Amino acid sequence: MKVPFVDLVAQQAEIADEVRAGIDEVLATAAFIGGPAVGAFEQEYADFCGVLHCVGVANGTDAVELALRAVGVTPGGEVIIPANTFIATAEAVSRIGAVPVLVDVDEESLLMDPTRVDKAVTGRTQAIVPVHLYGQAAPVEAVLDVAAAHDLPVVEDAAQSQGARRFGKACGSLGTVAATSFYPGKNLGAAGDAGAVTTDDADIADRVRLLGAHGSRQKYVHETIGMNSRLDTVQAVVLRAKLKRLEAWNEKRRQAAARYAELLADLDLRVPTTRDGNLDVWHLYVTRVDDRDRVLAALQDAGVGVGLHYPEPVHLTPAYAHLGLGEGAFPVAERAARQILSLPMHPHLTEEQQQHVVETLTACLTR
Repeated sequence: MKVPFVDLVAQQAEIADEVRAGIDEVLATAAFIGGPAVGAFEQEYADFCGVLHCVGVANGTDAVELALRAVGVTPGGEVIIPANTFIATAEAVSRIGAVPVLVDVDEESLLMDPTRVDKAVTGRTQAIVPVHLYGQAAPVEAVLDVAAAHDLPVVEDAAQSQGARRFGKACGSLGTVAATSFYPGKNLGAAGDAGAVTTDDADIADRVRLLGAHGSRQKYVHETIGMNSRLDTVQAVVLRAKLKRLEAWNEKRRQAAARYAELLADLDLRVPTTRDGNLDVWHLYVTRVDDRDRVLAALQDAGVGVGLHYPEPVHLTPAYAHLGLGEGAFPVAERAARQILSLPMHPHLTEEQQQHVVETLTACLTR
């Protein structure tokens, strides 16, 4: 049996008829840029997150950059981010000309450790970016306490957390502003690149929309230097269809996570847990095992789709060697990077497939 890491074909089959009808309408009306589907999705996703404003953009990296720029991050400023995150979080900071300042993560969740944030704040700090990684809600309330003490905005990186909640509030509504990605493999994924910024602050939303439209509200009148980052109308059609099903799909992920926890209970590996106050959505199911590379190769050879999220902390990637932070700078993130192993996780994962994954993993661990 081959078990895919994610099954986008099965997901697409659920929405095919609805998406085809929506795309046919876009083609018939030639509403390619900023068509009605874009505005409709923005309102629907804002409602889903429990915020007043959603601005669709071209991708998740742009979303982080635009959110940071909208709250006042400027070249030379510092932005605090976790060492364990996808490089796009740091990349968005760097594209502004600002400096990513890394902090280590919590041993249990591998999310930003709020106790380390206060010590990272300097007179140059302009924002703090907690990342809701793997579908887990980060403890933003603790980060907000630090931010409030220093009068700093909190920009959520919510790219992996559509539908996750922290003490009843949705990721995307917990900070000053939030950025998300609708890359196809996300819990809410487009049929290509797409992203969004969510906030309750009308001025921030207006600034994001302005910056994403070449700094222009009126054609050929450019108030500031912006960029071209718009949510494509076809992607909005796909996202509207998937958003209707997202809660049900997330519940299936939670059921799959619970099955994994039961099936893996007696194995010599570390399984993820849910933090008190969280309703997680299991974008990824990230275990930690010793001799990870051998186990990874054996699972792949057996036809089990597995992944590494992420094999290197940001500071150890060649792209960020210039920060001058070598081995030992962030020991929790570095240790996790040597152990992490992401098992197949998606709404269409069957019990039979999970049983096969665990049986194969058991054989690999005991070999």
